[in-house]
Amino acid sequence: MLTAAALVLGAGACGGRATTHHKPGTSHEQATGSVGRLLSSDDGSGHRLRQVDAKGAPEVTLAVRPDSEDGWNVHLSVRNFRFTPDSVGGGALLGRGHARLFLDGHPLARVYGAWFHLPESLLRGAGGGTELTARLYADDHTAWAVGSTPVQATAALTATPATAPTPTESAPGTTLEISIRDGKVSPAPGRAEIKKGETVRLRVRSDHDDNLHVHGYDKEARLPAGRTVTLTFTADRTGLFEVETHESDLLLTQLVVR
Repeated sequence: MLTAAALVLGAGACGGRATTHHKPGTSHEQATGSVGRLLSSDDGSGHRLRQVDAKGAPEVTLAVRPDSEDGWNVHLSVRNFRFTPDSVGGGALLGRGHARLFLDGHPLARVYGAWFHLPESLLRGAGGGTELTARLYADDHTAWAVGSTPVQATAALTATPATAPTPTESAPGTTLEISIRDGKVSPAPGRAEIKKGETVRLRVRSDHDDNLHVHGYDKEARLPAGRTVTLTFTADRTGLFEVETHESDLLLTQLVVR
């Protein structure tokens, strides 16, 4: 018995791999680690914000597509960030952690990698919804934030899997994901073919404060640094229309509406 106890105590004293379980008697959110600045406000779901500078901050974009058998396939593209499922519950380290999915603002699932299958049963259990949000968190469950705003991305569930378009059909609406960093536009500016009457969603993220402008439609939106902004409008006019930023005078893309 003494030998067994010594083995147990010895194993506890050694530094092993990080665990996904919380220590007994501790809260779900321990808010540990000295990186960034821990704010008193939370992300709306009870997790405090951990604010960092926009430069080098974690980033995420979100894409969804109907699965051929059931539900949706969700893809998270991250930058300045990596998923660390083995250290969840530990102290916050910059650029590490996990993601959470929200459906119309309600918690849905925790994600530890770039891909996640969202079954129809989970959507029904959550009461249904159309707006899916992916938000990045540190290992201590605090939400990464820039400018007091959580680092997140949102995508619309625009069709049910049962009525999803076939490969020969056009998906409803066009969504363009654009990022601006260090004065460069990604992807490189090109031309997007749009059908007249189609819904256009411009999802733009900039590393500095700026203004988004769609020429010809006179659509504008403010671009706060480090936040993803979605500008939605109906392409009810034909022609060639440039999308640019006002303050930095960058061409983001050209819309060809036919």
